[in-house]
Amino acid sequence: MKKFVYIVTDRNRTSMHVGMSSDLIKTLDFYKQMPNLFFDNGQQLTRLVYFEEFKTEAQALVRFKQISRFTRMQKERLVRSCNPDWIDLTIGLDFENILLHRSNITNQVKLAFTSLS
Repeated sequence: MKKFVYIVTDRNRTSMHVGMSSDLIKTLDFYKQMPNLFFDNGQQLTRLVYFEEFKTEAQALVRFKQISRFTRMQKERLVRSCNPDWIDLTIGLDFENILLHRSNITNQVKLAFTSLS
C-alpha cells in the first residue's frame, strides 16, 4: 500500500504542517472541508506544496520523522527544491484522478461496444 509524506501550508506561507497519509487526495479534501479545525481563519492549511510517495509505511514513517524535525528554513529549502513557486500541487493530483476515471469510463465504453459487435 502506498504512503505519502506531505507538507501543506496556508496562502501566506506562515504555517507549514508535515503529515503522512495513505490517501493523499482524501486527506487534502479533509483539510479543505475543515479549514478551522487546527488553525484560525487566516491560517487555513489548504495548499499542498510538497509530497513524497513510499511503498511501505515504515519508509514513510522514517521520512515523516526526519522532515518533522527539520527547521522552518530546511522545510522551505525542501519545498523550493521541487516547487520553487510554491504552486498548489493539489491541482495536478485532481487532474490525474480525473484522467484515471476518464480512462476507466473509456475502457468501459469500448468494452460495451465490443460486446455488441
